[in-house]
Amino acid sequence: MKFHEMNERDVEKVLNTDLKEGLSSTDVQKRIKQHGYNELAEGEKQSALLLFFSQFKDFMVLVLLGAVLISGLLGEYIDAIAIVAIVIINGFLGFFQERKAEKSLDALKELSAPQVSTLRDGQWVKIPSKELVVGDVLKFASGDRIGADVRIIDSKSLEIEESALTGESLPVAKTTARIDKGDVGIGDMENMAFMGTMVTRGAGIGVVVATGMKTAMGQIADLLQNAETVITPLQRKLQELGKILIIVAILLTILVVFVGVIQGNDLYTMFLAGVSLAVAAIPEGLPAIVTVALSLGVQRMIKNNAIVRKLPAVETLGCASVICSDKTGTMTQNKMTVTHLWSGGNTWTVDGVGYDPHGRFYRADSKQPIDIKKEKSLQQMLMFGMMCNHASLKEKESNEFIVDGDPTEGALLVAAMKAGYNRDLLLNQYEIVQEFPFDSTRKMMSIVIKDVNGRQFVVTKGAPDVLVGISESVLWDGKRATFSTDMKNNVQSAINNLASQALRTIAIGFKEIPAKTLIFSEKEAEKDLTFIGLQGMIDPPRPEVKLAVKECKEAGIKTVMITGDHVITAKAIATQLGILTPKKKVLDGNTLTNMTTEELEEVVDDVAVFARVSPEHKLKIVKALQNRGHVVAMTGDGVNDAPAIKTADIGVAMGITGTDVAKEASALVLLDDNFATIKAAIKEGRNIYENIRKFIRYLLASNVGEILVMLFAMLLALPLPLVPIQILWVNLVTDGLPAMALGLDQPEGDVMRRNPRSPKEGIFARGLGWKVVSRGFLIGISTLIAFIIANNENPEHLAYAQTVAFATLVMAQLIHVFDCRSEKSIFVRNPFGNMYLVWAVISSVLLMFVVIYYPPLQPIFHTVPILAKDWIMILGLAAVPTFLLAGTFLARKRKETVV
Repeated sequence: MKFHEMNERDVEKVLNTDLKEGLSSTDVQKRIKQHGYNELAEGEKQSALLLFFSQFKDFMVLVLLGAVLISGLLGEYIDAIAIVAIVIINGFLGFFQERKAEKSLDALKELSAPQVSTLRDGQWVKIPSKELVVGDVLKFASGDRIGADVRIIDSKSLEIEESALTGESLPVAKTTARIDKGDVGIGDMENMAFMGTMVTRGAGIGVVVATGMKTAMGQIADLLQNAETVITPLQRKLQELGKILIIVAILLTILVVFVGVIQGNDLYTMFLAGVSLAVAAIPEGLPAIVTVALSLGVQRMIKNNAIVRKLPAVETLGCASVICSDKTGTMTQNKMTVTHLWSGGNTWTVDGVGYDPHGRFYRADSKQPIDIKKEKSLQQMLMFGMMCNHASLKEKESNEFIVDGDPTEGALLVAAMKAGYNRDLLLNQYEIVQEFPFDSTRKMMSIVIKDVNGRQFVVTKGAPDVLVGISESVLWDGKRATFSTDMKNNVQSAINNLASQALRTIAIGFKEIPAKTLIFSEKEAEKDLTFIGLQGMIDPPRPEVKLAVKECKEAGIKTVMITGDHVITAKAIATQLGILTPKKKVLDGNTLTNMTTEELEEVVDDVAVFARVSPEHKLKIVKALQNRGHVVAMTGDGVNDAPAIKTADIGVAMGITGTDVAKEASALVLLDDNFATIKAAIKEGRNIYENIRKFIRYLLASNVGEILVMLFAMLLALPLPLVPIQILWVNLVTDGLPAMALGLDQPEGDVMRRNPRSPKEGIFARGLGWKVVSRGFLIGISTLIAFIIANNENPEHLAYAQTVAFATLVMAQLIHVFDCRSEKSIFVRNPFGNMYLVWAVISSVLLMFVVIYYPPLQPIFHTVPILAKDWIMILGLAAVPTFLLAGTFLARKRKETVV
């Protein structure tokens, strides 16, 4: 029901309550039985055991389990144990990641007030907020958290901070009057208060109109429960790869058995040979290496102030084509700051960052700082703004300043401190005799002060249009002048000018009154004032965000601002940051409400700013962009952002200002709340994906080489060049270390000048499939040639020829790994640019020597010592695959240069 449109009596009647006596205990019990407790319902949770076993449903894991079965059939139990160990390690990694991922509702619950003051049986009592029911009468004051959704029936200078729901950085002044405007958003319901929001000023009384899942907070919780978790591009690609590999393995097994039986071999021997090929086709270490590569990327991102909560999501940023960002606290500092001041026809600007009380003042048309001691009206305006004020500034250990109190008053306080004023010293010179608190009806606050000489003054601050109406004079060029129509037009022009820059303006006025005069009412105090001037403030953009937006644009990534704030403010900030350009559009919440998803999809690519939006709107926007084929990153900090964060391809939460709800729904948390950190994360995500492509290329080319050397040998009726344990050793050990080292490779220079890759891009796109097949073919041929030569020299000693083939295969792969560092050629990058890879290759060579020359391992791996003379042949043949193709690349480039 639209309680904001009802008056108090209608609300009382509809809810069947008594606003003076509250509900009776009997009524409360009936309503709890009927509607349940005032708490957020949880979705059905998966048990820890089921969650653990669910980790083994991944297709690549099933492929690995198939490899375990194959190894068992071969009697190679060591191999089976190694593969099982990899599967279990992967399972535990995924389990611990997902256990952290679904705590959003627990965090939401913590936002509900633990204790509230309610009217029961005519008495005010304290109760747990979960016991509130519809019809309860609540009392709340500054510092209280609202326990349910309420219709306000009494307001005394009441202001409530609702940024967690609406995204607005400023507290909202609350009234009791009914609102008759039809459809209005949460941010415009000035006679309502919502569960989980905080009272920042004044006091009020309200009647509960919604509890639990029926509240605005509950609706967000419901959205969060039902939000879809999107599979990442990497997960899709690995699933596709797993399917391809299992099909290849099955086809190879059938082919080898069929060919072997036709050639007159017995079925059992050929089945074992086919199984060996199947083992060669499956890169058993791939899931483990992917996990390690992602983990290493996570460590690097932590150093760049980004914490990854869901491992596979690391690379998703690399293909993000749109970043949907909340404004407040993400692109802006979430610190109201005075930036412009006006008095008597003069305009000044003041610099400084956030609440840091250091800054310099300038005339609007000059870049030289002014001597503020020469600007009397500016001094007076800043001094009075500091005195008519309840905020205080506190410095944290990290040299960061925070405001305790209303953000607007905090901005006035900091502006005065930048001019050198100190509140404690001022209070030694002036005594505050009386105070008339801010009231949302009057839109003003006034104090009466007395100086050391006994002179008394009324100081008033408030809405400019109100102060203009109650002022009889104005300070102009340091002198008091009659507030004529022309003067008022000048002031109104100044107000409009500041408003056009999305600045919130506060006016300051004063008057002198006779000594020892006692003023009995606000009306008496707030009349016949002298209008001093205006202070314009805004929640300013973060200094580094503009550059980050520009760099994202160069990388083919569009930045979209999505905020609950007003259109004018959103447009001003977006324009400053380079997000809103003349060709881009702005949509507000009302327009979005009246649009279907299909209509939104038609225009969403042209929209740069969405203002005055609700949580449902954010979900609608994200889904529209996804339906247009975009990979969407959604950033935010409030409760209202959580459903969209969870639904986006990758959700990014702010670590400092972000609510626990947003963090728990996200895949990435920015420790420094810095939009620029997203750009660094995108670069890292792109590099991680490229590194994954590198070691997929390396592993699969190596495996193709293994398959072909075995297949060609069978087709030529030769003995098996490799035994299954040697193949598994290469796949799990020899290949593993270099592949992991490829995951540490630094990005190539143009990684942030490429467009985002399409989420539909196959794992073998951009020529990767050809590189895998061509390199694998040459590795297989080189290994087979080495085997044939060694076997012809000593046909009676098959183990020696197999050892030569094993060594040739290993060395060919270890040389090939340096070629995998670039999409172009081995000569493009310095081989010592990745020392992890150099040491990994050296380690793999040493491990190969151990297997070949360490007697206890020779029976297990069917190896024998290789003579020195044969190493020249091995190294020569091993180098052919890489350097033959690299030479072809150089010749082609030279030809292109000549042409």
